Amino acid sequence: MSVNYGSKRVVVGAHYGLRDWLAQRVTGVLMALFTFIVLAQVLLSKGAIGYDQWAGIFSTQWMKTLTFAVILSLAYHAWIGMREILMDYAKPASVRLILQIFSIVWLVGCAGWAIQVLWRV
Repeated sequence: MSVNYGSKRVVVGAHYGLRDWLAQRVTGVLMALFTFIVLAQVLLSKGAIGYDQWAGIFSTQWMKTLTFAVILSLAYHAWIGMREILMDYAKPASVRLILQIFSIVWLVGCAGWAIQVLWRV
């Protein structure tokens, strides 16, 4: 006869599993499609690629919008990966919190800088 010690199962972690797995896949697919689009534009351009042609690729509104979405996707993708690594390997909660705050600040700063560069083109 089995003994029931409670109806709730205690699981370690923050229960992000499926949502994070799906977010990693969706953002990864978006970044892969963006890479193929940029690669196709570079390969189909005539002549050597200089600043003018490179800036021309990113000057249209649809490309700026797509690049903006990819920058945000990259930051979120990186955040999920960093959070998982820190949850697995940074055992003291205080160290993990400091590293997570640093990661968030760094990723937001990098995304902001990338978006600023994008909208200057």
